[in-house]
Amino acid sequence: MFELAVLGAWSEFALRWLHVITAIAWIGSSFYFIALDLGLRKSPDLPKGAYGEEWQVHGGGFYHIQKYLVAPDRLPEHLIWHKWQSYSTWLSGFALMAVVYYLGAEFYLIDPSRADLAVWQAVALSMASLAVGWVIYDRLCKSRFGEDNTRLMILLFVLLVLMAWGYTQVFTGRAALLHLGAFTATIMSANVFFIIIPNQKIVVADLRAGRTPDPKYGVIAKQRSTHNNYLTLPVIFLMLSHHYPLAFASDYNWLIAGLVFLMGVTIRHFFNTMHAGGGYVWWTWAATVLLFLGAVWLSVLGDPAREARDDLAALSPDQARFADDPAFEDVYWAVVGHCSMCHADDPVWPGLHWAPKGIVLETEAQIARAARTIYLQSGRSHAMPPPATVMMDTENRQLISEWYRRARAS
Repeated sequence: MFELAVLGAWSEFALRWLHVITAIAWIGSSFYFIALDLGLRKSPDLPKGAYGEEWQVHGGGFYHIQKYLVAPDRLPEHLIWHKWQSYSTWLSGFALMAVVYYLGAEFYLIDPSRADLAVWQAVALSMASLAVGWVIYDRLCKSRFGEDNTRLMILLFVLLVLMAWGYTQVFTGRAALLHLGAFTATIMSANVFFIIIPNQKIVVADLRAGRTPDPKYGVIAKQRSTHNNYLTLPVIFLMLSHHYPLAFASDYNWLIAGLVFLMGVTIRHFFNTMHAGGGYVWWTWAATVLLFLGAVWLSVLGDPAREARDDLAALSPDQARFADDPAFEDVYWAVVGHCSMCHADDPVWPGLHWAPKGIVLETEAQIARAARTIYLQSGRSHAMPPPATVMMDTENRQLISEWYRRARAS
C-alpha cells in the first residue's frame, strides 16, 4: 500500500541518492581540474597562446592536455562544458532539503525554545538566507575589497562563522549545520552559474566573432573557482553532520563548524601545494589534527542543546493528534520499553553515550513528535530496535502501525 509516509521516505532516499551521485561528479571534476591546473608544465614546443601542458596515463591510454590561459586562436568544433554537475547537485540538494526540512519542519527545522516560528516563517527564513548569502558574497568579490584574494577569503571565513552562529539561534542544531552547508553550497553553485560559465561564454562568443578575448574574465572565474576548491570539504562535513549528534547537538556547534572550514583550508593547501610541485607540506596535517581535536573538545563542553521542548503543550496541532489517539498510552510504553535504553538523554546501553542521531524518546511529547520516524523504523520496517538488543514482537509493531495510520487520518 503506497501511503504518504512510505512515499515520503522513498522520495527522500531517491533524492539523497541523486544528490550524492551528482555531488561525486561535481567534486570529482573540481578536484581533477584544480590538480590539472596546478600541475601544468612549460615546454619549448607549446602552441602559441598555450600556458602549459601535462601528460597523464589512465585506463590503458595516454592523454596530452594543454591549457590556454585566455583562449586558443581557433575554437574547436567540439567543446565540453562542465556545469551540469554543479547545477544538478544544488537542485537535488535543495529538493532534498525541502522534503526533509520544509515538509518536516516541525520535527527537523523548528526549535520553539530558540525561535517559536510558524512553518511558513521558518521556510521563508531558510530560503531567504541562502539568497542573501550569495548577494553579500558576490558584492564583496566585485568590490575593491575583493581585489586581494587572501583578505577576501578571511572575510568569507568570518561571514561563514557568523552565519553558523545565526542559524543556531533560530533553527534546531541539526538544521543549523545543514543550512550552513546549503548556504556554502549555494555560493559555490552560484559561482558556476552566474560567474564562471557566463565568463566562459563571453570568451567563446569573442572567439567566434573573431575578437581577442579579454583575459579579465578568466581571472575572475579563477578566483571563484579557487573559493569553491577550499569550500568543498567543509560542505561535505556539514552535509554529513546531521547523522552525528556530537557535531550538531552541542552548545558550540557553530564553533565546530568554524574549525571545519579551517580544516578544509589546511587539507586543500596540502594537496594544492603538492599538485603545484611545491612538495609535501606535512605541517598542514598536524594543524588539521589539532583543529579536529579542538572540535572534539568543543562537542562535549556545556550542556547538550535540546532540539525541542518536552511538554505536550509545545506540540503543533499536527503532532498533537498522535498524543490524543486512544492507543497513545500503549504506544508510549511500547516505545519506552523497547527504545529508551538507547534513545535517552543518558543512554544505559553499554558503550552508548548519546542518543542515536540525537533522537530522544523518553517523554510523551518526544514520542508524539517522532511519530513518523517511529512508524517507519518500527512499524513499517524492522529496523529498530536492532535485533541484537531488545526484540520487539509483532503485536507491538502492529500497535505502532495502527496508531500512526489512525492518527494520521484523523
